[in-house]
Amino acid sequence: MSATGPAETATLAAPAAQSEGAHDPEVSLTTLPSGLRVVSQRMEHAATVSLGIWIGAGSRDELPDEHGLAHLLEHMAFKGTSRRNARQIAEEIEGVGGDLNAATSVEYTCYTARVLGSDLALAVDILADILTAPKLSADELAREKGVILQEIGAVQDMPDDLVGDRFLQAAFPDQPLGRPILGTAKTVKSFKPAAIRAYLARHYHAGNMVLAASGAVDHDELVALARDALAALPDAPATPFDREPGEYRGGEARIESDEEQIHLMLGFPGQAFKDGKHYPLQVFSSVLGGGLSSRLFQEVREERGLAYSIDAFHWPFSDCGVFGIEAGTAPEDVGELIEVSLACLRQAAEDVTEAEVARARAQMKVGLLASLESPGGKLEQMARQVLVFGRAIPREELAQRLDAVTLEDVRAAGRSLLGHQPTIAAVGPLDGLPPAARLRQAARSRD
Repeated sequence: MSATGPAETATLAAPAAQSEGAHDPEVSLTTLPSGLRVVSQRMEHAATVSLGIWIGAGSRDELPDEHGLAHLLEHMAFKGTSRRNARQIAEEIEGVGGDLNAATSVEYTCYTARVLGSDLALAVDILADILTAPKLSADELAREKGVILQEIGAVQDMPDDLVGDRFLQAAFPDQPLGRPILGTAKTVKSFKPAAIRAYLARHYHAGNMVLAASGAVDHDELVALARDALAALPDAPATPFDREPGEYRGGEARIESDEEQIHLMLGFPGQAFKDGKHYPLQVFSSVLGGGLSSRLFQEVREERGLAYSIDAFHWPFSDCGVFGIEAGTAPEDVGELIEVSLACLRQAAEDVTEAEVARARAQMKVGLLASLESPGGKLEQMARQVLVFGRAIPREELAQRLDAVTLEDVRAAGRSLLGHQPTIAAVGPLDGLPPAARLRQAARSRD
């Protein structure tokens, strides 16, 4: 059970619209009368099956007084139902050698299991049980609040996690998209079972869910199991939830601490994955900081020794996105690291080469194809694609979309980052961190 970072919400290759493109012929898809979508792919070599239920709601779908509720609900789902207590849930799945997990992200929540193919029915039954009949007892809620409060406290002791939270808050201030997934101690303490049930009624309905399975699975059996086990899923509410749009604004978060290093993230506005414009920026991020041959790694680490690791990333969401650079460095080197990193970004936006673009495409294709070779990787990708786009995208289409990105597309994507209000998040001894005005000027300058 976990909260997942924004990168986990990204769909690498997404079409501009649901109707555009063909459904993957290797993947079976059935939509039940309730609106529940059931999707699966059989892998002949697999003896196990990975399966899960994806819900199209995450932390950005919380109301202001629900901050952290999506994550708390994910925890509470395993704490007992009308048929099983928490121990029985654990013992039944582990009795067949399986395991259960769950994750809350910015735009979705998932509940997953892995079992032998012969135990598919049990896994579906357990997942259906925890989603359709959670007990949500006051005693279990009080205990789980304590667990999450410890989780929130642990983030304060992990600068890598803390800087990521503050980065998103600074990039999307005063918006659900920018709020930490875990919530705050104040909001978590305030939750009552009635609030959890209200969130469930608003988001956990058949039309907002996908049941997916990959590996040793028969699609017809999966559909039959879904018809029975998930028949109790409610219909969509009369008034659909209106997700608040995300708007990158940029800002600053500085947290002084006694760490030995400064953990730093620099950000700029990115692209949404729904309109397909994110492809060039994904490629640009790989060229700039996606591997050992990337410009940031070569210049910042290999040539200057300013950081052990440095990366560039692009987090596309359904309606917006954020691009960033992440590194850890000694306090005395932070000023030079920022200057060099921004110089690399500006230079790459002007003179990225075809060879660099080709390397980035190759890295992205291998990463994509490798993820599709495992039941778990295939499960996650097709579930999210069906949830958002209504179809599983063929791997050939994914490769074609990457190949269609031109050199000028990548350069234009890099130039699109310049001239905007940057986002700066830093945790550590910050005496050497340049003032915000200097950072804004360095980020915008093309000199």
